[in-house]
Amino acid sequence: MSEKTAVVVGVDGSEHSLRALEWALGAAHHLEAPLTIAHVRPEALQLGSARIASLGPAPAIPDTVLNGLAAGMGTKAEGLDVRYTSLDGSVVDALTGAARDARLLVVGSRGRGGFKSLLLGSTSRNLVAAASCPVVVVPHEARAASLEGWAKAGRVLLGLHTEETPDEVVDFAFEAARLRGVSLEVVTAYPVPPNPLLLIGAPAPALQVPPPMPDETPELVASTSRSQEERLAPFTARYPEVELVRTVTPVDAAGRLVEDSQEAGLVVVGRHRRHRVETLLVGSVAHAVLHHAACPVAVVPPVEQS
Repeated sequence: MSEKTAVVVGVDGSEHSLRALEWALGAAHHLEAPLTIAHVRPEALQLGSARIASLGPAPAIPDTVLNGLAAGMGTKAEGLDVRYTSLDGSVVDALTGAARDARLLVVGSRGRGGFKSLLLGSTSRNLVAAASCPVVVVPHEARAASLEGWAKAGRVLLGLHTEETPDEVVDFAFEAARLRGVSLEVVTAYPVPPNPLLLIGAPAPALQVPPPMPDETPELVASTSRSQEERLAPFTARYPEVELVRTVTPVDAAGRLVEDSQEAGLVVVGRHRRHRVETLLVGSVAHAVLHHAACPVAVVPPVEQS
């Protein structure tokens, strides 16, 4: 994936972050990478610590979240180089800073607080948009298999736009499939032109039958399949051991990825290049998958051009 080696996981003691920690432990074991377990201290505690420090020397305030995790780790971390680190500042700034040289940043879909009805919290969304390394978001409804068996936990899915998806995103997906020893399904959408009948108004009730698909559809499928195969050719040559499943689907790549995520171990999508409007960093496909996928989602940033 890259020369960066560490796996960093953000924790806050919530059930969501504990799921992320389980996934990160499996990833670190399988990647033979060091693991950093990072906790951003609550704002009130940061302010209290600063005030105490301003009054003179005083014992450091223990991080009860990290201490509790360390005490309960047991055999899960055997064989791993594990570091526990307390961070100050905003959650997004602190974690993106801690993961600046990381191989992966792993977070839960939501942290403490917020609206329980939301599948993806604002902090996780902002981390995906801001981090310089791939971010894996582990949903709170993730299948047990995707957490308990990091490898062999289902195939890897890749959302591929043949002209826009950067090489680093495709390479990440192939490498993830290779390391897991699972197949890689690549999903590419093709546009379906509108049916002419739909452009001239609704027919009479007696004629209201499902309109036929446009005649161009077979050509679109064939053209999209060719483009996909050409785009993947350098990667299939580089990763001959990865079993590849090529899928083309009309219009809605996000819907297909979400549907297939029920039986997958990881979905990989790309992130837009930086823009003055930060919300545009996460495209519509990535946004939909992050909110609805049933398995962990890796959002891979492009290599920024200097």
